[in-house]
Amino acid sequence: MLSMRKYLFSAGFALLVAATSVSITVMTPPAFASEIKYIVNDIPLTSGDIAHRAAFLRLQHKKGDAANDMIEQTLRMAEVKRLGIRISDAQVDAAYQRFATTNKMQISQLDGIMEKSGVTKEHFKEFIRAQMAWNQALSARYRSGDGGGTSEQDAVKRMLSNGGTKPTAMEYMLQQVIFVVPPAERSATLAKRKREADAMRARFNGCNTTREFAKGLVDVTVRDLGRILAPQLPPDWADQVKATKVGGATPVRETERGIEFIGICSSREVSDDKVAQMVFQSEDTSDKTADDLSKKYVEELKAKARIIKR
Repeated sequence: MLSMRKYLFSAGFALLVAATSVSITVMTPPAFASEIKYIVNDIPLTSGDIAHRAAFLRLQHKKGDAANDMIEQTLRMAEVKRLGIRISDAQVDAAYQRFATTNKMQISQLDGIMEKSGVTKEHFKEFIRAQMAWNQALSARYRSGDGGGTSEQDAVKRMLSNGGTKPTAMEYMLQQVIFVVPPAERSATLAKRKREADAMRARFNGCNTTREFAKGLVDVTVRDLGRILAPQLPPDWADQVKATKVGGATPVRETERGIEFIGICSSREVSDDKVAQMVFQSEDTSDKTADDLSKKYVEELKAKARIIKR
């Protein structure tokens, strides 16, 4: 059983790993004409979409209703669009590459499996995009309290039951360094920018000199992120930040903006009512699975949706 926190940020990739962790029997699908089968809130869903999803389920040796899968994905993607969540092509491509690498395949091999099985790499990439975006939507909903999060009043009650002891959390002062890579220049300059970022990170010895180091470099942005409590750390950076000593910097990583690293300016242990709320909420995530929250969320979207079968 996955905890809420783990699911929110990694369950999508757990699903991806499952896709090739089983034996695969690849059959070349027959050609077919695509036609609209459903209209989901004015968004057409075609027989081609459903056939690709059916092939994806077969590839995973999973039972399921391909049409319902695609209806739910369409509803989820409409919701993330409403929330303003955007997953870039660069993020999807990076995840696709990581998936191939994790499963010890070349991209061309993964492309071939997707095509021959009838899934297609385009459908798989849209599945990746949908998982990444939906995880962000679930995270936002949970943090807002709709997922059963701990209120400040609940935190106070919990503290009183614990003899008035407040939990503590690390508070970090962070600085973000971005070696900007425009999308149009990504394939040509990404490797060069990574080398530049690695060189600057190696010289990093505290946040006071970062801007001085950046002066002679082109398209480098230095952002002071201010004080951030450990439970508030972005999941993509959390483990690296916690593992880095004060005055040091996290390993560089590729993002949709370019190449980045985070400098740890300072850290200290703090305890107050807001910290208590965050810590207790983090602990409570193990009491309720993210599957439950996701299913409830999708059921709400379905109840309000207009779904027409053609």
